[in-house]
Amino acid sequence: MTENYTKVIIDTNIIFSSLLVSSSKLRDTLMKSDIIFYAPNYLFVEIFKYKEKILKYSKIDESEIYIILDTIISNINFINMNFISVKNRQKAYDLCKDIDEKDLAFVALALELNALLWTGDQKLRKGLESKNFGYFYNI
Repeated sequence: MTENYTKVIIDTNIIFSSLLVSSSKLRDTLMKSDIIFYAPNYLFVEIFKYKEKILKYSKIDESEIYIILDTIISNINFINMNFISVKNRQKAYDLCKDIDEKDLAFVALALELNALLWTGDQKLRKGLESKNFGYFYNI
């Protein structure tokens, strides 16, 4: 029996949002078995960079945050940027350079894996849509 899976690149703001107390819908989506989630290793850097902000706004105690985060990241396949072709990194740069270059890794990975991008960053989404990139995952 062949199952259909959707490949989805998850960006950092989705992880942040899933750690908020009211985000059980996001967390439930992150546990779906018919979706294969990917993220560049860069996501870890951003999580650690904003750790204090996450703890401040989550209204969940620190130990529970770590349990939730562990559960979430165990469902994500992390990819090293070296895996992504120069062609797709350049294309992602061209798409992101006047929007937000920090999102380049996520867009490049979406291009490389021919996957959907799941972002809550409306500036990024609108900017990419204006450049005919419309491969987004929505819940």
